[in-house]
Amino acid sequence: MTNYCRIFAKKTPNGVMESRMPPNSTCPSLRGVGRPPRAAPNPQQPIRRDNVITPRRSLSGPRDQEAAPWRWRRPGVRGVPRQSGRKMALPMARVFRRCGTEWLGPTAAATRRAISFKLEEKTAHTSLALFKGETGVKYGMVGLEPTKVALNVERFKDWAVVLGNTAITGGRHYWEVTVKKSQHFRIGVADVDIPRDCCIGVDGHSWVFTYAHRKWHAMLANESAPITGIGQPEKVGLLLEYEAQRLSLVDVSRPAVVYTLRTEFRGPVMPAFALWDGELLTHSGLDVPEGI
Repeated sequence: MTNYCRIFAKKTPNGVMESRMPPNSTCPSLRGVGRPPRAAPNPQQPIRRDNVITPRRSLSGPRDQEAAPWRWRRPGVRGVPRQSGRKMALPMARVFRRCGTEWLGPTAAATRRAISFKLEEKTAHTSLALFKGETGVKYGMVGLEPTKVALNVERFKDWAVVLGNTAITGGRHYWEVTVKKSQHFRIGVADVDIPRDCCIGVDGHSWVFTYAHRKWHAMLANESAPITGIGQPEKVGLLLEYEAQRLSLVDVSRPAVVYTLRTEFRGPVMPAFALWDGELLTHSGLDVPEGI
């Protein structure tokens, strides 16, 4: 049987435990013949490399290092702390840099910019066709065959009307409409539950400005009032002030408010458009022009 010498542990000034053989010892070298076979590392025991025991770094700081419990560490460069914290922080930084506050959802995004919408195809009459990413609408005399259009209770049946896809429940919002080769159209807002068998502007569920026969009119509940001070448009603006219960027609060339409809909104409203020739192209997500 081979006898092994005792090893005395000594604490060095840098805070590690160093094991040494006592002086005048006749024991063979620890690296020589007679050394016991090395056992597999135990995660519960401190790592011992070249007779040096490496203590675990304290999570609370250097002052508590001496009182910190022991743990097994993977082999690596001594004196270099592991960068586990940085590995978690970098992906989150990339998320904020690439996405900004968009990941917070539509509610957070709506608080910092104007309303943005597209036209809802499932509400469009069969004589209307959407284009340019569902931001524009054009009128067709023949229209689509009813058999080629999906049955939908939200589609307007008798009138060439289409609604936006975003409901407005509050705030001050502004959008513009480019008119191309159209002499007869209506623009405004409507209740989300407006009947699909009537046109916008003919009942109390919608508030619109209409252009026909080279003249502008404001329409509400099938009553109209003439509007002066604006000619044949190439682009017009709409300003909706929900809490103030106002819908205004804006001349974008100045810019200035031309006419204001005062009403009482009973619930959520959506942008609404009616068209009997030409094209309309919407521009949303715009800031309210200064001075109006």
